[in-house]
Amino acid sequence: MIGLSPERGTETKRGEALLETARDPMTPPWRVLWTRSNCEQLVRDQLVAKGFDLFLPTAEAWSRRGGVRVRGPVPLFRGYLFLRHAVDKATYLEVCKARGLVRMLGERWDRLEVVPDPEIAAIERLVRCNLPIFPYPYLREGQRVRITRGPLADVEGIIVRGNPKNGLLVVSVGLLRRSIAVHLDCTLLEAA
Repeated sequence: MIGLSPERGTETKRGEALLETARDPMTPPWRVLWTRSNCEQLVRDQLVAKGFDLFLPTAEAWSRRGGVRVRGPVPLFRGYLFLRHAVDKATYLEVCKARGLVRMLGERWDRLEVVPDPEIAAIERLVRCNLPIFPYPYLREGQRVRITRGPLADVEGIIVRGNPKNGLLVVSVGLLRRSIAVHLDCTLLEAA
């Protein structure tokens, strides 16, 4: 039996469920603002004062200010914050006037990149949960990576399988067409 889902207008077969939840068409999508270094809060404050809905996810961390260690909020995505607002050309130009903003991500004002609502919702829940959260490098399987600490520091290879506890790093000799692999903690890796 095939039926139409009323909220999305898509077909489903018997026993199938729609995996994606439909976004309310009246709610604008989340967009990404790229800021200059350490200007996330400056851009946020300016645009909030103009009535825009912004989300700057932060976490508590130690940092140095004037030679003194202080604990305070730091952005989880350095250089970026999220905007939820219907964007027309006038709105786009108003947002782009913010001091510290590099640009909105996308090809042009009418083709801006969108962040899916479930990703933002997950980030919001993590920020509110009062558990320790921290930025983590975005590593994909097949990506070239470098080990940052430990006895294998500065060794480069390809990550074949990655999860936070146990990744598989492959180091190859192209001329021989041979490789070796090692299991290691993925928190020791960064993109090469």
